[in-house]
Amino acid sequence: MKEIVWDKAAKKIVRGFSIEARKEIGALLMTLQQGIKLGPPQAKVMKTIHSSAFELRVKDSAGIYRVFYVLFDKKHIFIPHAFTKKTQKTPKKEIDTAKKRLRSLINEVK
Repeated sequence: MKEIVWDKAAKKIVRGFSIEARKEIGALLMTLQQGIKLGPPQAKVMKTIHSSAFELRVKDSAGIYRVFYVLFDKKHIFIPHAFTKKTQKTPKKEIDTAKKRLRSLINEVK
């Protein structure tokens, strides 16, 4: 089972999501931990962040949520960032935040 390594701020953001969204995110992360890869519509490749980066795509009656994750190695899944989506295109600010936090997570694990 792969270990999930959270950025503290990302974890705090996800805790602010609706209970319905948190349950779905938890189920999808459990699937990833078991080594099962996700595809559309639950996940989308995000090469602008990292070659192994994806975004979890979750929607409920309260909103649209995104959780970036990186399949870093055979043992770790990094979660550098999460946000509530308000626009059609993922804002550059969210991608930049994910990149910055991912660098910190990589340094922590090394």
